[in-house]
Amino acid sequence: MFFMKKAWWKILTVIILYYVIFQGLLGTVPRQPILNETIRNLYFHVAMWPTMITLLLVSMVFAIRYLRSSNTVDDDKSAAFAKAGILFGILGCLSGSLWANYTWGDFWPNDPKLNGAAVGMLIYFAYLLLRSSFEDEQRRARISAVYNIFAFFVFIPLIYVLPRLTDSLHPGNGGNATFSSLDIDNNLRMVFYPACIGWILLGTWITSIRYRLNVIKRVQEERVAELSVNHHGAARAVND
Repeated sequence: MFFMKKAWWKILTVIILYYVIFQGLLGTVPRQPILNETIRNLYFHVAMWPTMITLLLVSMVFAIRYLRSSNTVDDDKSAAFAKAGILFGILGCLSGSLWANYTWGDFWPNDPKLNGAAVGMLIYFAYLLLRSSFEDEQRRARISAVYNIFAFFVFIPLIYVLPRLTDSLHPGNGGNATFSSLDIDNNLRMVFYPACIGWILLGTWITSIRYRLNVIKRVQEERVAELSVNHHGAARAVND
C-alpha cells in the first residue's frame, strides 16, 4: 500500500509545518529590493509547486498502473492524488497572485508562467469534469487514466519549459536571475526544503483521507445494493 499506516509520519508532518509557519511569520529573512518581507512567501507559494507536481506525478503513476491492471484501487488512488494536487495548485495560484500584487503591482500580470499555470489548472479541472461525466466505473476509470497521463505531460511544459523560452517576471525564467543568485541564503534553505517536505506529506495525508472516504462510500453503496437485491429476492419468494 502506498499510504503509510504508521502514525509517525503524520506527527512529523505537524511538527514540520509548525516549524515552517513559525519561521515563515517570525523567522529572519534577507532584505532584498522589491521583495523585502514578501520573500517569506517562498515557504508557501514556491513550496506549493513541487508539492503539486509530486502529487500529480503519483496520480499519473497510479493511472498507468490502472491501465495495466484494471484494478479499481489504482483508479481511486489516482483520482485522490489528482484532487489533492489540484488543491495545492489552486493554493499556489492564490498565494502567487497575492505576492505578485505586492512585488509587481498587479494580482495577475501578463506573465507566461502565470498564464501557463492557469491553463494547466483548467486542464485538470476538465479532468474532474470528465470523471463526473461517466456512470460506468470501468469506462470512467479507463478514459480518466488516459486523460490524466496526457494532462501531466502537457502541464509540465506549460509551467517549466515555455516560460524559459520567453520573457518572464519569475526568477530563473526569460533571462531573469534565479533565487539562488538573488539570495537564497542558508536561513531560507533551512526552512524552504522542510517546507517542501511538509507540504508534500500534508498532501499525502489529505489524499489518504479522501481515499479512505471513497472506500467507505463504495462499501456502503455495495451494501445498499446487496440489501436491495436481497429485499427484491425475498419479495419475489413471498409472491411465489
